[in-house]
Amino acid sequence: MSGIHSTAACVIQQGERFLMVEEQRGGPKSVFNQPAGHVEPGESPVQAVVREVREETAWEIRLTAYLGLYVFHTPEGTTFHSHGFIAEPLNQLDLALDPDIVATHWLTLEQIRTLDQQSRLRSPLVLQRIEDALSGPIYPLAVIRE
Repeated sequence: MSGIHSTAACVIQQGERFLMVEEQRGGPKSVFNQPAGHVEPGESPVQAVVREVREETAWEIRLTAYLGLYVFHTPEGTTFHSHGFIAEPLNQLDLALDPDIVATHWLTLEQIRTLDQQSRLRSPLVLQRIEDALSGPIYPLAVIRE
């Protein structure tokens, strides 16, 4: 799979914990990620991230900031342009999760770092986005012109 893919991911924090999704990706162990997914045709990154959070976690959110555009190249030759967002959770809906999602978890930064050491994070961007959300810089949502 090569080419360029536009995606959106969201760091959602409540207290000392972050909302993470556990996904089955075909390997022997599941992996962990922020709620994230592809920007669909006709969708903006803002619309995509709100939809992906709802589909993957059944949470309604309020976007609060933009982390920026992360460019990630896989060893297989695929390039991802991943829009990073920060949001606060509003309420959990009674919805079925996407079939690829094993479970959702509220994890501490230390738990996420442990998963990183075990190579259980979906990509290096997962921890990077959390650290960026905690230390900045972050940007107003208005930097995205829709």
